[in-house]
Amino acid sequence: MPRHLDPAAIDRVAGQLRAGIGAGRSDLAEAARGVTAALAARHPGHTIEVRVPPFAAVQVGTIAGDGPAHHRGTPPNVVEMSAETLVRLAAGDMAWADAVAAGLVRHSGAHAADVATMLPL
Repeated sequence: MPRHLDPAAIDRVAGQLRAGIGAGRSDLAEAARGVTAALAARHPGHTIEVRVPPFAAVQVGTIAGDGPAHHRGTPPNVVEMSAETLVRLAAGDMAWADAVAAGLVRHSGAHAADVATMLPL
């Protein structure tokens, strides 16, 4: 069953993070799965793998719609972050450059940084 973005779940978790309150594991999982599903729906393709361990991993395309398609093995374009970081980026509470500078986003590959232009949602 495909997951869908639940704006209320994102708002709830983002609000908890803004207030310095730790979000529960199930809330983080729901938010991460919703955001990654929205990214995959809005940017279809198989060029970049977005990983949010242990909750989600999806493949997305590039902004320009080009780039190599990845189907097996280790993908050449990978973005990995925690669920908390993903929610902050999706809600617009954190800038991509700040997250990368703080070591909260790890990315590799020529197209991986395209994810920066996909957030916030």
